Amino acid sequence: MTDLSSCTILLVDDTEANIDVLVEALGQEYDITVAMDGPSALEIVRQSPPDLILLDVMMPGMDGYEVCHILKENPETEGIPVIFLTAMTSPQDKARGFEEGAVDYMVKPFSIIEVKARVHVHLSLLMARRELALQNRMLEMEILHRTRELSETQAVIIESMAGLAETRDTDTGDHVLRARLYVEFLSLKLMDHPRFQHFFAHSPPELIGRAAILHDIGKVGVPDEILLKPGHLTAEEFETIKLHTIFSHAIFSKALSRLEKKQFLSIVDDIAYSHHEKWDGTGYPRGLRGDEIPIPARLMAIADVYDAMISARVYKPAMSHEEAAEYIISQSGKHFDPDVAAAFAEHQNVFRKIASTYGPGSSFGQTLSASAPIDWDTILEDG
Repeated sequence: MTDLSSCTILLVDDTEANIDVLVEALGQEYDITVAMDGPSALEIVRQSPPDLILLDVMMPGMDGYEVCHILKENPETEGIPVIFLTAMTSPQDKARGFEEGAVDYMVKPFSIIEVKARVHVHLSLLMARRELALQNRMLEMEILHRTRELSETQAVIIESMAGLAETRDTDTGDHVLRARLYVEFLSLKLMDHPRFQHFFAHSPPELIGRAAILHDIGKVGVPDEILLKPGHLTAEEFETIKLHTIFSHAIFSKALSRLEKKQFLSIVDDIAYSHHEKWDGTGYPRGLRGDEIPIPARLMAIADVYDAMISARVYKPAMSHEEAAEYIISQSGKHFDPDVAAAFAEHQNVFRKIASTYGPGSSFGQTLSASAPIDWDTILEDG
């Protein structure tokens, strides 16, 4: 049984005899405060809100209805249960009392036994509501904690898998983390676009960015002599390299078949499997065309091509930002989704800044990880 001995009750009545009777009846069980008029009652509530109020209606100046109305309009006091205790007995009076927000309405002359019983009931209900609210807050905190743990675990797994790819190809590390920035930035710019709203309504940009980190994980299945070849690939070797998209899909489709909630891994699979598809249908591995290509893969296509072009490799020098941007814009509607290419063209200076700030030789890999939130205000400053 709930202990109500610590509960406080405010008695509001302009008749001293009524106050005395109620204090005697309730004072041994509860902490009692008294007010003889409406303004005094409101001031007491402001300074030290009680758990329950027994309120007379007919008082000089401000009547009980007005007091109750003021209390219920204030978010800080609207939850205090009010019981009217009055000589006004008509149905209209009672109806108004409940309309003003009272939880109960008792008439004078009152029965002490009835008053004590109703006070006990409403205080018990109040304590039960508070207990339920406390449990709900604790549950929300636990859910938040579990969600944060899950997010951190997901991030660590992403970083570990990306690290696995990096052990095979040292160019991969910085590239995949820049790819995260490029893709997340494009997502932020396109999330309100009419063609993409439906997708981003359930897939936040941060999620797409994290998924982009694993776009080349399938390269772990490519032989070293091809993956690390210090020169141009033969046609046959290039066909082998192209298999990394198939390898990625094999990894993730098997995992997806065992999951009930698949949102993140589905996006990872879309990116890894389809980021080499082209808008005109000439890409690989499936020759998808136009809107057949998953939206995350269309974002990754631009990010991947841009970063590859501006990065030096053993078999080629780095291109300038201007050369890479010119190529991407020229391939709108051919290699790339026209709307994604347009977003790149409009905000290409941000790509330039990401590349110059977090390019080869920077401390990028030490300052940003898959689990770290991106400070876009800093990145976009002057961008």
